[in-house]
Amino acid sequence: MSIKHILFDLDGTLLPMVQDEFVKYYMPLLARSYMRAGVSVDPKKFIGAVWAGYEAMVKNDGSRTNREAFWSYMEPELPLSTEESENIALSFYENEFNGAICTTKPTPVSNRIVKRARERGFETYLATNPVFPRCATLNRIRWAGLDADDFKMITTYETCTYCKPNPKYFRNILEEYCLNPAECLMVGNDVGEDLSIRTLGVKTYLVTDTMENKKNLPIESEYTGTLDELLQFVENI
Repeated sequence: MSIKHILFDLDGTLLPMVQDEFVKYYMPLLARSYMRAGVSVDPKKFIGAVWAGYEAMVKNDGSRTNREAFWSYMEPELPLSTEESENIALSFYENEFNGAICTTKPTPVSNRIVKRARERGFETYLATNPVFPRCATLNRIRWAGLDADDFKMITTYETCTYCKPNPKYFRNILEEYCLNPAECLMVGNDVGEDLSIRTLGVKTYLVTDTMENKKNLPIESEYTGTLDELLQFVENI
């Protein structure tokens, strides 16, 4: 059966980056944004708490949104209400967070890939790990030189109840948009996170420019190549 729907990862795929460099840059900025707001926090402890909140999202069992999972962990760690804490975070992601673009390597090839896919009649979806608020995701889309309107769906922490590598994250997307797995292709750079969709019968294209494989898992993907090669692939499928 032919491919009709292409799901794209963002960080490390359409927005080339080394994930660790990106995180190490923006996490201290996030901590400082709370300090500037008058919140007494120890930066190292705060960053540790954010990581624990991230793990709470990754382990989410579908009973609540990732946003709720994150802030239910963070609330006891901060001397503020969840609403006050989140407002500081959202202000950060709308403003200072944009400085983290310096840790990424945007390429015009990414936009050409998405535009060409749409020109050829494919439905395109942004299946980025939903651990960020929508404003932070829209900013990273902009860094990548992409148009958010080119995606039928963008996953963020406000609405998702699972994360990669849990196949239920992908299953929810397939079910919400009534997608036949045999008609889908997942494009991503993370062996552990993005290729987990193969358990649902979805073919994958592993992007190698900034490939991540932290657990040294065996690489099993129908297609593999650089972003430049992906552009040619989209031209020919």
